[in-house]
Amino acid sequence: MKRSIIYYTFALLLAFLSACKVSKDVVAPKAELPENFRSAATTTPADTASVADIQWKNFFTDTVLQKLIDSAVIRNYDMLIAVKNIDEAQLLFKQVKWNYVPVVSLNVTANSNRPSNNSLTGLSIAQYNIGTKHIEDYSANLALSWEADIWGRIRNQQKGALATYLQTSEARKAIQTNLVANVSQGYYNLLMLDAQLDIAQKNVRLNDSTLTIIKLQYDAGQVTLLAVQQAEAQKLVAAELIPQFEKNITVQENALRILTGRLPDQIVRNSNLNQLTLPENIGTGLPSAILSRRPDVKSAELALAIANSNVGITKANMYPALQITANGGINSFRASNWFNVPASLFGIVAGGVAQPLLNHKRLKTDYLVAKVDREKTVLQFRQSVLNAVGEVADALVTIDKLKSQQAIAMSRVNTLQQATKNANLLFKNGLATYLEVITAQGNVLQSELELASIKRDELNAVSELYRSLGGGWR
Repeated sequence: MKRSIIYYTFALLLAFLSACKVSKDVVAPKAELPENFRSAATTTPADTASVADIQWKNFFTDTVLQKLIDSAVIRNYDMLIAVKNIDEAQLLFKQVKWNYVPVVSLNVTANSNRPSNNSLTGLSIAQYNIGTKHIEDYSANLALSWEADIWGRIRNQQKGALATYLQTSEARKAIQTNLVANVSQGYYNLLMLDAQLDIAQKNVRLNDSTLTIIKLQYDAGQVTLLAVQQAEAQKLVAAELIPQFEKNITVQENALRILTGRLPDQIVRNSNLNQLTLPENIGTGLPSAILSRRPDVKSAELALAIANSNVGITKANMYPALQITANGGINSFRASNWFNVPASLFGIVAGGVAQPLLNHKRLKTDYLVAKVDREKTVLQFRQSVLNAVGEVADALVTIDKLKSQQAIAMSRVNTLQQATKNANLLFKNGLATYLEVITAQGNVLQSELELASIKRDELNAVSELYRSLGGGWR
């Protein structure tokens, strides 16, 4: 009866202690978010739809670009490393579940000991005259050890492992969103370089035609050698750009191929910069949706869960640990009687509570450091949200202003192209000087190159908005 009371008391005490929590979980702090993105009123419709919800294959419709992104998602080495990190975190998460299970080990030992005749053991052997001066011991047993998760240390380990696993998954998504944006922006830059190369080549042909006329006038004594030299110099300005653009095209092709996990080589493309169009309405959705769409923000939120688990683990280490052990098997001093059952059977059950004493200061320091790390993680989460909102706002205003800038640049190009035609006609009829023709050709060259650059920047801004909203990982 007395023994039953002890068992029941111990069981109730264990149940009570198991319900105790040494630290409180800290939920993700409420992020400070605006009602709408800045500049969104002039560039986006007033609804909750967001382009980030669109799969990248539907957002980027150019077939060559789709193939490049698809190859990058599958073959890019950063992506492959991220997948391996997920596999590693998944294995660790599965392993930590076994921390609740008792540790069981099989031990088989056999030893022989020849004590000194003058030792206590030797004198005892001589006194009892057992017929041998050796002591033999043969044992085979199962040993069990189990720690009661009283303070939630194992539970917090499991929570931390789960958050780490989820965080690696979010890291893979973040890599993919950046990868999709980088490939698309690299492709747009490649098309811009194609356009600029074509502009430079056309300008060289235009200058060559003008130079031919000026040389004829020089031969006729109508202009000086200075006119010929200035026309040749203007032609060389455009000609000098051609190898520069050709080099940049090759470098950009190599960079895109490496991003897609392939060796540097040429990229066959069937579109030009002017064929790419921008969507009329670019929905951003509500700022609050960033918390679920942006992988980096979600990863920062999971980091808080990991930090909170570390606080629980470090505090649990400061409290007593209840360890239950059991050992049972067969034991004999003679090999011939080793497996003589039940005579050789034995069993031991023990329970102990270990309270850290001398290292309590170090454990407390670990706990306080974990609390500081948790506070830092909260700040980092808030900073990640702030950065995400800022990136969206920057992309929106960039798209808005680049549209205005492109309209102005297009008008300037049209004006200068018409001016160049007029200058050539007037020059052929002797009503304009060669300087006016050269100036008009130089101006149209620069304006056309600038227009191509603005169109590239606008496409990049749309791609950046797609990324900053959390699009690209679907």
